[in-house]
Amino acid sequence: MTTNLTAREPLPQAEYDEIKRRELAEMQAIVDGLKASKEERVMYRDIRPVTDIRHALQTSVELYGDRPFFYQKMKKGGEFEAVTYRQVQDDMRALGTALVDLGLKGANIGIIGRNCYEWIESYLAVICGTGVVVPLDKELMQEQLEELCIRGEIQAVITADNKYYEMFKAIKAGGKTQIRFVIHIDMNEDENAENGLLSWRRLREKGYRLIEGGDRRFLDAQIINTDLAVILFTSGTTGASKGVMLSNKNLAADITISPVLLEVRPKDIFFLILPIHHTYACTASFLEPMYRGASVAICSGLKYMLKEIQEIRPTFLLGVPVIFENFYNKIKRNVRAQGKEKLLNAVLRINRVTKPLGIDIAKGATKQITDTFGGRMQTLITGGAAIDGDIMNFFTDLGFRAVQGYGLTETSPIVALNPDKRKYMRNYAAGFLLPFMECKIIDPDEDGYGEICFKGPIVMMGYYKDPENTAASLQDGWFHTGDLGYLDKEGYVVITGRKKNVIIAGNGKNVFPEELEFFAMRSDFIEECMVWGDEKNEDQLKRGIYITVKPNEEALKEALGDNYTDDQVYELIQREIDKVNADLPIFKKMNHIVIRKRPFDKTTAMKIRRFVEDNKNA
Repeated sequence: MTTNLTAREPLPQAEYDEIKRRELAEMQAIVDGLKASKEERVMYRDIRPVTDIRHALQTSVELYGDRPFFYQKMKKGGEFEAVTYRQVQDDMRALGTALVDLGLKGANIGIIGRNCYEWIESYLAVICGTGVVVPLDKELMQEQLEELCIRGEIQAVITADNKYYEMFKAIKAGGKTQIRFVIHIDMNEDENAENGLLSWRRLREKGYRLIEGGDRRFLDAQIINTDLAVILFTSGTTGASKGVMLSNKNLAADITISPVLLEVRPKDIFFLILPIHHTYACTASFLEPMYRGASVAICSGLKYMLKEIQEIRPTFLLGVPVIFENFYNKIKRNVRAQGKEKLLNAVLRINRVTKPLGIDIAKGATKQITDTFGGRMQTLITGGAAIDGDIMNFFTDLGFRAVQGYGLTETSPIVALNPDKRKYMRNYAAGFLLPFMECKIIDPDEDGYGEICFKGPIVMMGYYKDPENTAASLQDGWFHTGDLGYLDKEGYVVITGRKKNVIIAGNGKNVFPEELEFFAMRSDFIEECMVWGDEKNEDQLKRGIYITVKPNEEALKEALGDNYTDDQVYELIQREIDKVNADLPIFKKMNHIVIRKRPFDKTTAMKIRRFVEDNKNA
């Protein structure tokens, strides 16, 4: 399979213009279809066709040029400073021109480091006319990163933070990779230009000079939206990572279609806290707001999150379940400590009836809580893993639009999203299937649960240099997700578990560990857990379904005091699991409990690695 076509010889201009005309017509057909849709959940139809990410940025500059695109603290401890859409485009063009001048046209270029404007500008400079961008996970070890550079055929790496610069200098010096340049964002001068150790800032300055001198190699670069644009290495819970190949068309389609279910306005400010190298954060917290003309405030780090939310007062917060679970638990504990839990619950219950009538009786009662989010927060979105729908409903009761969505790296990633109007929210579900996407369930069991498959414009091209996994996952255009579940009658995707994680009970029935974990995690005393099965143990007494639990120490101290014993913890957790088991059929009951005091071994996306044997142990 030919995958990297960005280094092809330029096409005759007339031929290229015809390709772009067809691309625009195809995207216009999607836009026209959305605007003409009779689906009532397609609520926000003020969208425009874009063929690729460069086109999305160019048209946003035309519409919103002098509006802030990014807010960032350029100096530690300083104020948030704004960078306009127009400035972003100018900077991107300069950096891209300099990268092309280095001979990197068509190259695979890695980016690694902290979330920052410079990281994002580098991403744009590569994808908008230089080559293929390869976001690298900053939580990986040097040996793992070296392996990804080999597999990803990376020729240059842009680094933010000295740690990664030194790491990639060593990888380059090791000679196992194709890396020719290590370009450092935090270095004011080239360290060794002859050896390819370059200052990002000096490189961008050179790009400005080249453009002023008439260099148009980057500005006039031909982008065909079906060509490879991004390689994203997955951080799966079940084994080795795979290099997901996304095209400009994949990304352009996702950012065009998804906002019809959820309103994004130019005056909105997204608060970026998730690592930008993950596709969820990249598409939903960067590319989506760019397309809609909104702003992105870049958080300086999780420990500064609440302080900076108070400063910038954003309207959108995208996170993973653990972030919103922590908010929920702290709010609940604080309200309980003040003796106001029953009062708050009563107010929220009544408000569900009165608010649709235009009477919001909860606003005063919840102001102290909502002010924690800056006072202007409107939309909370969670993705990346399942969350208890009651938690999102609680935030909706507080006055936010709180929804969950579903996606995979292989689907660019958003493929289903709960609409932001309460009457369409189904937070028991992962989300409403995006328009122009097809979903089918294969090999359903007696309950109708089977493997979820998707087909449509946001599905990946395949896995980089991996025809075997590509053939297994992509069949006749259908992407086989490995997730199990069903599509309900309203068009909402419901996830029940992962195909590889299913436990076969002694009676032959399927048991989904995710379902049992979901029920167990409703306990205040369980911080994290992993359910697993051992049905083949030679000792019959040891067969059955296990749950390894890491208790919530703060909740334990509240219930048992500071000097609690291991026996007290076990008894308390046993009672919590007994409550869950009481509502389960016998073949699903968790009959073995392991108490774990250590953190679980997790992926960099903070998902427990199920294939790591030690995660089963205390």
